[in-house]
Amino acid sequence: MTIAQFQSDIKGGIPLEIPAKKVFEPAINHAPKRKDILSKEEKVLALKNALRYFPSNQHAELAVEFANELKEYGRIYMFRYRPDYEMKARPISEYPGKSEQAKAIMVMIQNNLDYAVAQHPHELITYGGNGAVFQNWAQYRLTMQYLSEMTEEQTLTIYSGHPMGLFPSHIDAPRVVVTNGMVIPNYSKPDDWEKMNALGVSQYGQMTAGSYMYIGPQGIVHGTTITVLNAFRKIKKSPSGGLFVTSGLGGMSGAQPKAGNIAGCVTVCAEVNPKITHIRHSQGWINEVVENIEELVPRVKKALENKEVVSIAYLGNIVDVWERFDQENLKIDIGSDQTSLHNPWAGGYYPVGLTFEASNEMMANDPAQFKIEVQRTLRRHAAAINKHTAKGTYFFDYGNAFLLEASRAGADIMAENGIDFRYPSYVQDIMGPMCFDYGFGPFRWVCVSGKPEDLAKTDEIACQVLEGIKQNSPPEIQQQMADNIQWIKGAQENKLVVGSQARILYADAEGRIKIASAFNDAIKAGTIGPVVLGRDHHDVSGTDSPYRETSNIYDGSKFTADMAIQNVIGDSFRGATWVSIHNGGGVGWGEVINGGFGMLLDGSEDSERRLKMLLHWDVNNGISRRSWARNEGAIFAIKREMARTPNLKVTLPNIVKENLEELFD
Repeated sequence: MTIAQFQSDIKGGIPLEIPAKKVFEPAINHAPKRKDILSKEEKVLALKNALRYFPSNQHAELAVEFANELKEYGRIYMFRYRPDYEMKARPISEYPGKSEQAKAIMVMIQNNLDYAVAQHPHELITYGGNGAVFQNWAQYRLTMQYLSEMTEEQTLTIYSGHPMGLFPSHIDAPRVVVTNGMVIPNYSKPDDWEKMNALGVSQYGQMTAGSYMYIGPQGIVHGTTITVLNAFRKIKKSPSGGLFVTSGLGGMSGAQPKAGNIAGCVTVCAEVNPKITHIRHSQGWINEVVENIEELVPRVKKALENKEVVSIAYLGNIVDVWERFDQENLKIDIGSDQTSLHNPWAGGYYPVGLTFEASNEMMANDPAQFKIEVQRTLRRHAAAINKHTAKGTYFFDYGNAFLLEASRAGADIMAENGIDFRYPSYVQDIMGPMCFDYGFGPFRWVCVSGKPEDLAKTDEIACQVLEGIKQNSPPEIQQQMADNIQWIKGAQENKLVVGSQARILYADAEGRIKIASAFNDAIKAGTIGPVVLGRDHHDVSGTDSPYRETSNIYDGSKFTADMAIQNVIGDSFRGATWVSIHNGGGVGWGEVINGGFGMLLDGSEDSERRLKMLLHWDVNNGISRRSWARNEGAIFAIKREMARTPNLKVTLPNIVKENLEELFD
């Protein structure tokens, strides 16, 4: 397809004539069938909701097809309307439009749906089993059409994938505002999501899926590398010759083997889905695939004996690995889990003892029994982990709701006080006190020129900036600076790019602002093309999640969501190109509120003004909240920032030293 044909297709939006049916492609990794949750009356309503995108003279034909999709898949995806062009991030110059900011958003949307990036691309799901960019292909087509028409005095509002329309605004306003799953709190149970999504009125945007800022497994590999390195530091052991055991090779979890390799240990990662296992292997994110537990044990023993740096995917259930390694007395140094347990009943976690195919069939046709099998497996999973931790394994929850769902299943996972979990979240033990409290989090950028050489130049620029900052950094953050410089120096050789020319780097506000400013100068000089800035929502300020991002908040406010809401509102009037706010992320619908942003740098003075305002707020909002919770690192960080920024004045906590317990005896 030529560029002109591609542009014409984008500008055409929803075709005036019903397009030809698409052939089902079994080689593509498809979403599992969702459970039948709607009443007959609700199914009729779902059809009416879907048909409102099309003229009435097409309803009779489309109604039959959409009803069949609802019966067969549990959702109406409108497969017929999937575009004929290749779904990938193209150079920004190839997109039609009147606004460069709008074109940048189109780049990012297509990157989220790239077959090499998305978990279930035909169902518009990027990662996590249900993290959707849109609910159906009509929404995608209409959104891209609006973006191609938009001026810089309009804002497009997106309601859970549905483009509500272009509204008059102004040049400093966001070009797009995205909300996903923002339902009334009393209607945030998992079945509420299933019903509203089947009706076509709400969607699960995950974190960076529905905010157009997902960059493939690289998006989490850096944070996972930092986590693995610091987990070994906690047990005072070198990663060399150490064993890391975990599970999940999907969208986000696929980063784990690569992170283990970068950290320098032996990694065993179990996955039940053959397609995604072999995709990750073909992409180079995993070194070896083993399909037999009898072969796995001697292979791991040999790797440990030789101190190999190797990642091994076990095509099977993680419970079998934990149990067999216990029987073999094979020492696991650090362990975790990154299956999609925010979505336990719809493909996020699979029962032991059942094949992948049998599990999918039970999930759709006997969901009550499937839930029983999942919870039985969670109890076995936890029991096997407990045996290993009794021998010295350091286990941490990777923020995927493993401990939460295991506790709900009745697993032996609670601490002696009956309130806390036996094992910490990785944010409690590692990322919170070591990174987030000091303002370090997953800063991202994408070279929307599509040129690998531009990405290489941005890596060099970022490294130079960080090395300059490190020379005058206080002792409290020297380790963070050293880890990040080491990361960016190895970024090219580790071949992290999947889809767009993107990079992730943990940085604080000073680092983000100086790196972004240096990029803007390079764009102005013509050294590189335009760059989109963003971040993971899993960051200092972006997410309120009591069992993950804010699990090291101990003042009783971890169940509040003021930080995430303030973050996205503040970003929206400080220069973001687009902003997003979501219910649900890696820990589940109703368990978290998270927000994000994207910003186009074009080399202008306007970009320079915006980046300084936005990035300063985007980080320090979270540090101030963590400081008020009396987190020692955050108090240090916000005091340092106030000394550096004259017009910043943050309320600091007074520390109580008296013994107050006796007042209530």
